[in-house]
Amino acid sequence: MTENLTQRQKMLTFAGVLLAMFLGSLDQTIVSTALPRIVADLNGLDRFTWVATAYLVASTALVPIYGKLADTYSRRKIEIGAVSIFLIGSILCGLAGEFGPLPLLGDGMNQLVVFRAIQGLGGAGLFAMAFIVIADLFPPSERGRYQGFTGAVFGTSSVLGPFLGGFLTDNGSGWIPGVAGWRLVFYVNLPLGLLALWFIVTQMPALRPSGKPRTIDYLSGLLLVTGLVPLVIGLQLNKEEYGWTSPVTLGLLAVAVASLVLFVVRSLRHENPILDFGLFRNHVFRTANAALFLLGGAFLGIIIFEPLFMVNVLGVSATKAGVSLIPLSMGVVAGSLLAGQMVSRFGHYKRWMLGGIVVLLGGLSLLATMPATVSYGQVLGYLLLCGLGLGPTMPLYTLAIQNAIEPHLLGQATSASQFFRQIGGAITASVLGAILTLTLAHSLPASAAPAPAAPKVVVSEGPALPAGADSASPAMQAAFSKAISRVYLFNIVLVLGGLVMTLFVPELPLRKSNAPGTPIPAAE
Repeated sequence: MTENLTQRQKMLTFAGVLLAMFLGSLDQTIVSTALPRIVADLNGLDRFTWVATAYLVASTALVPIYGKLADTYSRRKIEIGAVSIFLIGSILCGLAGEFGPLPLLGDGMNQLVVFRAIQGLGGAGLFAMAFIVIADLFPPSERGRYQGFTGAVFGTSSVLGPFLGGFLTDNGSGWIPGVAGWRLVFYVNLPLGLLALWFIVTQMPALRPSGKPRTIDYLSGLLLVTGLVPLVIGLQLNKEEYGWTSPVTLGLLAVAVASLVLFVVRSLRHENPILDFGLFRNHVFRTANAALFLLGGAFLGIIIFEPLFMVNVLGVSATKAGVSLIPLSMGVVAGSLLAGQMVSRFGHYKRWMLGGIVVLLGGLSLLATMPATVSYGQVLGYLLLCGLGLGPTMPLYTLAIQNAIEPHLLGQATSASQFFRQIGGAITASVLGAILTLTLAHSLPASAAPAPAAPKVVVSEGPALPAGADSASPAMQAAFSKAISRVYLFNIVLVLGGLVMTLFVPELPLRKSNAPGTPIPAAE
């Protein structure tokens, strides 16, 4: 498909898709530091968590759809469509509330939530298509070094996003007359997105899939979306307001289960479903995705709960707690780049997967056993160790899956790996939030709160303290230290599960060609 492309064409296309992926990755973190100002301007404190949830729901639900579209139509057209939708969503987010309440949408906060969902529809494609296009450009034997850059992009954006969001929010109001600084958090996507579009339109080849195009089963796609959307919403709801046994939560989860069962039944009967379930007969596909599901949850557990330890146990500021994640991101960058280069040079991926998990287990063990008297610098070192262990999980599991499947299923298989990582994070975040809440409820002394109710926990934003509790009190520090240790112990269980699944991932020689008909290698 790409054998006739020059190295220059490949590298320019590679730059375009990485820039597009950077946009989507940056948008996951840049908005967080702007949210307090957004909420104040749009009077939406009661709906602030939905700004993140709307993006998460849309970007998770659409990932498998993009994979199927990439197996059916030109990759370039799909990439252009994803970037365009993302940029339209960014413009609309920047305009939220500018013209007052709108018909059907309501006030500015409602508008922002809807427009963030539109952004998520495009953002799903930015991630999925990056891995698919890179797989088109480079054969598996060379792909590791290039896919390693995807981890570097993710880590860099994780560091840059919160800083840039806060800087634009605090200092950008005077740059464009009449435009609040927080709106620039969305408008900053435009120059970067237009540059990415230029690379894609002018330099990227069509990259049409091999074989004759067939009509997509849109009904199975609809069933998949109507299953995933209520599932993610049900998991993300504030469980103090909507507990696990509340009618709203149970209703959402019931709709999700029913729709997903119908999706499976429909997919097994249709000749061209959104997801070919024949992929699950592939041993590499099954085991690698199971590992990604567990490791994705462990990664998100660190991102969410480590700042809580910093603020509520060590007593540092929110800004300093955010800065503490920089070593984690830098470790991810280094681990991803190193693992990708080593696999491309020596041709073995499994040993690097296992090595990364062992390093991650070491870092998590240190986090799980750290006392309330641990120093800030020590925690940074533990997070760096976790990042180094997580780095190889970014490129290598996807590489192993791509190397083991037929080229005409590349899009579906690649997007499935992204989907299992994301849905694993969403489910695990809810479980870890419940562990934290229950542990705090049983650990706090009766005097810490006026009522025996569990403290309020909003997983995507962190828990609020019980009314009347003092975050600096020794009792509160001890309670949070114990609760977050249990969270990390559960994370260790997840990573051990990922280790077991990785042990069963077959080690296949990396193919040296992307040409259709190239045989799938046998296990060594």
